[in-house]
Amino acid sequence: MTKIGLLSDTHGHLDPKIFVHFKDVDEIWHAGDIGSLEVVDELRKFKPCRIIFGNIDETEIRTETVETEIFTVEKMKVVMTHIGGRSGRYAKGIPELLTKERPNIFVCGHSHILLVQHDKRFNILWLNPGASGIKGFHAVRTLLRFEIEGEKIKNMEAIELGSRV
Repeated sequence: MTKIGLLSDTHGHLDPKIFVHFKDVDEIWHAGDIGSLEVVDELRKFKPCRIIFGNIDETEIRTETVETEIFTVEKMKVVMTHIGGRSGRYAKGIPELLTKERPNIFVCGHSHILLVQHDKRFNILWLNPGASGIKGFHAVRTLLRFEIEGEKIKNMEAIELGSRV
């Protein structure tokens, strides 16, 4: 079993509560719009990470991360990219990527809206952890935490960090 902590859209703000909520995870996944290299460094010091860059991230962060990451955890294939659109209304190029890669889990950020949904078209679990930073239009800062055991996702939790302001 692998425990995952998933966040996105920190925009340079790494709330100390993240370290409390992710203390027992095996990996942290950051779905882009990191905002500063310090966020990358702090997360990597804390736990093993899979971090992709987002549209606000400048060259310094882009040289340390990738735009899209495709990987397997346990028996689950994951595609993670920042701008993915919404389940059923994907961003340009995403349907082709999902058709080619055939993942079990698709992770994106960008919208600042936490949403977990099964997409019947691609037979995937679509995850967006919302935004954990303080910049943007979201009212509440959020994270996801869950476990992957073989071919199953278990104990999915949506975590609220508090208001954005």
